[in-house]
Amino acid sequence: MRVLFLCNKSPFPAREGGPMAMNSLIEGLIQAGHQVKVLAVNSEKYNVREDEIPESYRKETGIELVDIDLRIKPLDAFLNLFTTQSYHIERFISADFTIKVREVLQRQKFDVVQLETLFMAPYIATIREYSKARIVLRAHNIEHLIWKRLSQQARNPLKKWYLAHLTRTLKRYELKTLGMVDGIAAITRKDAAFFRGLTATPVVDIPFGILLPPLLPENVVKRNPSFFHIGSMNWMPNEEGIKWFVQEVWPQIISKHPELVYNLAGRYMPAWLKTGIKPQLVVVGEVDDAAAFVAQHDVAIVPLLSGSGIRIKIIEAMAAGKTVITTEIGAEGILYQNNHNILIANTKLDFVNAVSRIINKPGLYHEIGANARKLIEEVYDKKQIVRRLLIFYENIQKQNALR
Repeated sequence: MRVLFLCNKSPFPAREGGPMAMNSLIEGLIQAGHQVKVLAVNSEKYNVREDEIPESYRKETGIELVDIDLRIKPLDAFLNLFTTQSYHIERFISADFTIKVREVLQRQKFDVVQLETLFMAPYIATIREYSKARIVLRAHNIEHLIWKRLSQQARNPLKKWYLAHLTRTLKRYELKTLGMVDGIAAITRKDAAFFRGLTATPVVDIPFGILLPPLLPENVVKRNPSFFHIGSMNWMPNEEGIKWFVQEVWPQIISKHPELVYNLAGRYMPAWLKTGIKPQLVVVGEVDDAAAFVAQHDVAIVPLLSGSGIRIKIIEAMAAGKTVITTEIGAEGILYQNNHNILIANTKLDFVNAVSRIINKPGLYHEIGANARKLIEEVYDKKQIVRRLLIFYENIQKQNALR
């Protein structure tokens, strides 16, 4: 199988959720003996230098990066208010990227072109013109649903109105795109069910696959386990959730358990978090080794209030045998059992009670973490997921051959 990946950001280095999800499939397909080519957007927000990419990876993927200015331009954003076009999508339309897609398709033949996120959909027409490959949309999220939830959470009336506009235009584009591709690979079963209700296009759920890390022996039960969060803070749902948690919830928790510490790691820590005085809060920022950071702590608190798709950092924490406390939104797409392999908390009181349970029942976090690890072993093994994707590719090729 020959597969071209069009990516909204470089899959390598895999420093946050989206690139991790892309790279998991790219490396999985290569390891299974298939040919892969990667063409990715390079922006100031997620900028990658060529010397960051190992020569072996460049050789295996033929990765090429195209610079696109994705910065929000106030005038363009304002003028967009008077159109029905999605400003989210318009920012990804690039003449240089179109030329590069055309060059790649004229140079090589592919069986499948995989669009990594909806933001690569503007290039469907070019793919159709220069290739007979089947087009698969890899839906990392239901994109408009993220913005719908953000608009619902917004308190400022003007911000709420503007976010609602972005939601409407993005939803219109997203639903239109569903009928323009040959297959949709959603990242969760819930998202797949949503898409199936809207389109006749074949849909499959392909979750994030992981190479399971070795479990470190940990026999000591700590009286005060270490709490943590890791995630890129330039993703709005992450910043929104952490801001709510550290301002509204964490003070209540440490009033009951003043000995606890919450450790925050991730790229693009906002100034309000780095400079604010928060008791028992350690802002680490970007870390060189995310797995090592997770390994040295015990319980992940992921207070997501919006978003869609699957939270890869939650999957990775569970794979490392950690207890995760998160919302139903945070756990969407994960085949969890509350109180067995995860703890679900949706309100301030829920989070306070969940942390208190961990503190008051020594060893509970070990028990839930062990169950979490077992779930990941059974459901999210990368080899099984890649095999499922290949079957989907073959099926849509057969269906199109019969038309």
